[in-house]
Amino acid sequence: MTRPTLREALKKLDRDGFVSVRHGLPTRVNDVWTEGGLNVLAALAEHGEVPKGFVKQLLEVREVLAPAYAREAVRRAPARVATYLAASGALGNDAEAWTRYDWGLHRLLAISSGNPVYVLILNGFRELFARMALLYFERPAARAASREFYAALHAAAEAGDPDAAGAAARDVMARSVDLFRPIEARLAGRRAR
Repeated sequence: MTRPTLREALKKLDRDGFVSVRHGLPTRVNDVWTEGGLNVLAALAEHGEVPKGFVKQLLEVREVLAPAYAREAVRRAPARVATYLAASGALGNDAEAWTRYDWGLHRLLAISSGNPVYVLILNGFRELFARMALLYFERPAARAASREFYAALHAAAEAGDPDAAGAAARDVMARSVDLFRPIEARLAGRRAR
């Protein structure tokens, strides 16, 4: 490996929080769970190594964030949210279509909230979301829970009720943690082999 290639690799690892590179000092491997950034999520998704319990923890974070950005999106752009949700009735049983639709909804809500930090956080786990949501939306119970969420959120947007939007998001995020447990158990079984 050439020195420029090594320097570039170390720069990327440093940027993502995996190592600390300081001129004149040895390169130090970091604890990514305390020193890493959002790019760690993308790296985990890209390389397929998701630690046990991590998806549940990520869903718990969404349980806090989604109500906040849903509430603000309905406060600031209820018509935009309602228009997007009007198409949810056309979703069939295809997990890929549900994954694309759900990602689009959460991205729209985050953007419409007016807080770009929500968008940056959401974008930080785009690849991981895509992989895990496919598994999630294979389950009829997950699609049913999301369909109920979309209906409740649509009603809140139509009524211009930000608090109802936040409550609907909080409820579905809490349910998604429970609905993901069997999937996580299946993933743990694959890792054990």
